[in-house]
Amino acid sequence: MRTFKKKLYRNLLVLGLIFFTGLMSAQTDDDSEAIVNQDKKDKLINDAKDSKAAFIQNSENLGDLFEKAAGYVIFPNVGAGAYILGGAAGNGVLFENGEVQGFAELRQVNIGLQFGGQAYRQAILFQTQDELEEFKDGEYSLSGSASAVILEKGEAKSITFKEGRAIVTMPKAGAMIEISVGGQKFEYRAEN
Repeated sequence: MRTFKKKLYRNLLVLGLIFFTGLMSAQTDDDSEAIVNQDKKDKLINDAKDSKAAFIQNSENLGDLFEKAAGYVIFPNVGAGAYILGGAAGNGVLFENGEVQGFAELRQVNIGLQFGGQAYRQAILFQTQDELEEFKDGEYSLSGSASAVILEKGEAKSITFKEGRAIVTMPKAGAMIEISVGGQKFEYRAEN
């Protein structure tokens, strides 16, 4: 019986790795220098602006936080999937003073009892210029203790800055128990 469990666990892990590899490669562009290729930039910017409007519509005070923030990055379509091994990936747009400054890439890997898939929007608002500059340095990550306010359509919530940032997510489709932001890593490149 133990041999069966070991084989089952090993097979599940291999399937999870295959699934995760597919998820990550689906979000990767051919151009290794650019996070987002030129053909997709306009659509990503428009999707980010639409996502900002959806966030503001479903929050009591998020419009004010966007105004007060030194800058913010919006990931309009993050894909997350899990089968023992889970991951998330997506591309986003960084705004400073309401203007596009560059593009970012989100990656996350986690291991544990999990199953499902989900698409969601995510925004990180930076309270200070120092926090924004740390993101723009190119290798930003959220610790395992980082948490996000999850906005559901029709359910307004109040959001505040914590540790120099505010993180919000909004499910778009799919079925997973929760959206985890701890362990996310980001890469950033300025707009050329």
